[in-house]
Amino acid sequence: MSNSKPAAGLSEALVTISTPRSPISEAYRTLRTNLEFASLDTAVRTMVVTSPGPEEGKSTTLANLAVTMAQAEKRVILVDCDLRRPCLHKLFGVSNDPGLTTMIVDEATMSDPPLQETGIPGLRLLPSGPLPPRPSDLLWSRRMEKVIASLVERSDIVLFDAPPIIAVTDAAVLATKVDGVLLVVSAGNTRREHASMAISMLEKVNAKIIGAVLNNVDLDTGLNRYYSTEGSEW
Repeated sequence: MSNSKPAAGLSEALVTISTPRSPISEAYRTLRTNLEFASLDTAVRTMVVTSPGPEEGKSTTLANLAVTMAQAEKRVILVDCDLRRPCLHKLFGVSNDPGLTTMIVDEATMSDPPLQETGIPGLRLLPSGPLPPRPSDLLWSRRMEKVIASLVERSDIVLFDAPPIIAVTDAAVLATKVDGVLLVVSAGNTRREHASMAISMLEKVNAKIIGAVLNNVDLDTGLNRYYSTEGSEW
């Protein structure tokens, strides 16, 4: 594995890099472990992460999960499939062009994907690329299936960031092309009926829901004290 340092443009939202010993970072590592055990019977090589609605933390959750997987010495490709409001390139401080849409329309890039180095060993990013007028049509196309196959050849796992599933059809479309789906909901923000609607929409396309993440939960003060003093006696 490379020993290159994280890029200077990394966002503070990547707590698994900025504060790796925090309880939040440990929660992401627990999520990584739980996903590994959830896929023991059937290997998950491709996974979509979505949420019922906007502003529920799916992209931040996915980015930190990707970091922890790379830290476990997996070859991870993170793909920004939110072709309406992409943000992963901002989290990692890289260019958004070229990217996924470039691969879909340019055959030459299929054998040499425009992957961006994140500065995190083992983790590469395929940003969204130029935003198209009809995102769901591109994601539904057979070219998208070829893109996925090309990325799988170059990684241990490919993680896709999709738009909120209730807002647009993109996540449901992607869910039919991958091994599993992770649903992110936000405590105090996601409405119960919206969470139920999201699950129903995924079930209608026969998506394999691997699990759900409850985001923005208040941390136990005892845990905060434990992690703030961890390692002080060494």
